[in-house]
Amino acid sequence: MPRVGLEEVRAARVLLDGVVRRTPMEQCRVLEAEVGAPVYFKCENLQRTGSFKLRGAYVRISRLTAEQRSYGVVAASAGNHAQGVALAARMLGAASTVFMPSGAPLPKVAATASYGAEVHLVGETIRDALDAAVEHATSTGAVFIHPFDHPDIIAGQGSVGLEILEQRPDVRTVLVCTGGGGLVAGIGAAIKGVDPTIRVVGVQAAGAAAFPPSLAAGRPLRLATMSTMADGIAVPQPGNVTFDLVRDLVDEIVTVSEEALSRALLLCLERAKLVVEPAGAAGVAALMEEPQRYAGPVVAVLSGGNIDPLLLLRVMQHGLVAAGRYLSLRLRVPDRPGSLASILDLVAELGANVLDVEHSRTGGQLHLGEVLVALSLETRGQEHSERVVGQLHDAGFVAMMP
Repeated sequence: MPRVGLEEVRAARVLLDGVVRRTPMEQCRVLEAEVGAPVYFKCENLQRTGSFKLRGAYVRISRLTAEQRSYGVVAASAGNHAQGVALAARMLGAASTVFMPSGAPLPKVAATASYGAEVHLVGETIRDALDAAVEHATSTGAVFIHPFDHPDIIAGQGSVGLEILEQRPDVRTVLVCTGGGGLVAGIGAAIKGVDPTIRVVGVQAAGAAAFPPSLAAGRPLRLATMSTMADGIAVPQPGNVTFDLVRDLVDEIVTVSEEALSRALLLCLERAKLVVEPAGAAGVAALMEEPQRYAGPVVAVLSGGNIDPLLLLRVMQHGLVAAGRYLSLRLRVPDRPGSLASILDLVAELGANVLDVEHSRTGGQLHLGEVLVALSLETRGQEHSERVVGQLHDAGFVAMMP
């Protein structure tokens, strides 16, 4: 299978002219003080279908013969690739069938169907959907559109890198969220083909990081288990094509925690006013965790913004907890009149906002004459939370963190 270089990415860019949006580059001044250099977000969350996936899908399907397109195309995806394939197929006059796990977020299922795909919900995992898609391709002659491991897909995704170079020609570091490696491989091919001194860094969720062990072993390895909220980059094994490109073109792969992803998503919402899915915030998370690590100007690619509103609510709360702005604690309190009022008065004096209060006289850790008070508080950050806990303790209320 042919490799992907600057020439292939430029050819893909020509095909995509007038098809995809040249997404904006937004400056993020809130991170610049910590980084000590300009920081920008490449907003592929504002791309058509809500992610970069349309780029690769369109290039791949556009290069099929008329006869191949007559049999239709098929894909397996939890969301973003599904939408990219569905829209690209509709634009190019091909029927599309998409297999998605039964637990796929309903907004992504509805969006995929709205672009004209025939959607089938099968199994519990993306592996089940993938098996069903391959079987469908074998039985019908439809062309299977791989989510990342094909040169046309990689070249299409690489057009993001060309836009970054045009919008920020002085960029020194590009942070790219990484699952199977199609996006980071394509961006690497584009950027290294123009200026090999620019650092390209792939960012994976720590709970789904297949590249570090694979690169150490010198071949793609499959993870036994994965656990991350960033479903868009939860890929158990690098592709054969992407592995070689990442090994040769990407300077470093780093991992980020779930807490870091939550904080990054919250920053994008609160400070940048951008809706980003957890996978799309991975580059921002890496920058927030180690701001001095990356030479600037720095560009973090926001790969997608297709997040289920219910997940968004949970991630926002998780992000508030991770940032120290949401405090849950339990207090052992003397069972006498006025104790609860004293706690609430002290919390108010300290400037914390009470979200929820629970009062109970039963509990295995309670002594005779004590009650349990569970508090949920909104605070101004980690230092404020620690001060609230310390003052409650000094006032005689024993805190037990849940």
